[in-house]
Amino acid sequence: MAKGKKATVLRYDAFTMEPGKGNPAGIVLDGDGYTDAEMQQIAARVGYNETTFVQQPPEGSSGDIRFRYFTPGHEMDLCGHATVATCTALRERGLVPRTGVLQVDTRAGLLPMTLAADGRVTMQQAPARFAPFGGDRAALAELMGLTAEDLDPELPIVYGSTGIWTLLVPIRSLSAFGRMKPRGAGIPGVLTELPRASLHPFCLETADPAARMHARHFSSPYSGTVEDPVTGTASGAMGAYWLTYLEPTADRVTLTVEQGLEIGKDGKVEVQAERKQDIIEVAISGTAVYVESFDVEAGE
Repeated sequence: MAKGKKATVLRYDAFTMEPGKGNPAGIVLDGDGYTDAEMQQIAARVGYNETTFVQQPPEGSSGDIRFRYFTPGHEMDLCGHATVATCTALRERGLVPRTGVLQVDTRAGLLPMTLAADGRVTMQQAPARFAPFGGDRAALAELMGLTAEDLDPELPIVYGSTGIWTLLVPIRSLSAFGRMKPRGAGIPGVLTELPRASLHPFCLETADPAARMHARHFSSPYSGTVEDPVTGTASGAMGAYWLTYLEPTADRVTLTVEQGLEIGKDGKVEVQAERKQDIIEVAISGTAVYVESFDVEAGE
């Protein structure tokens, strides 16, 4: 990228309608103008957990549009909060219809996004997958600044994905979340089955009685960030976890996940999970609010 070339970045905060809360996402609307290396460099300089680059869909795709997601450290297959933020930005600028279904081409597949008249975006995610965790429970707890006694003894620790793998870690009580001190550098050494996965501790005790699950999200050290304030893909995996391990005979569940309270970034994700034969389909819903735009110089 030539020295002095600038990218205009929009900041939207997702899973909230209050600027400064929720999860910030960077959005570059003219994403076709950059190489992979340039997009990575821009995302690193923006510094948010994810920055979306909006592109035309590749040849042969039936998608309406393409989203690519970059952390400061690498490209992601999918990102929930950045998708909600990007769909909102496109709608507010008249670049997509205000209501209807938008087919988005992602590295996790072609996914439909429903734009509602009230401003909410519903994001269909990939079918849920789970994989067992066979690591050391005490070492896992230590990664979060906790002890093994803080882990819920009744619920399983599993890797979950609705597009991105994370380790879902059930915690006994809400009080433990305020004591958490993530030690991200050690994650790959404990998550040996999927060393690039993130950590997603959660519990069934909530601050808001209307919510059914409380969570935090600690990033893989490969991403270049420490904590994700409010996480859409992991919340989707939690909905599938509910149907798999908490209500295994239920056909569907709708629940609210609260996240970000411990770091002053309160946000909420609405999750819908439905069992269809051998798979669990998951969608999340949320809002986003415009905060600012700025330029990033991305040359040497």
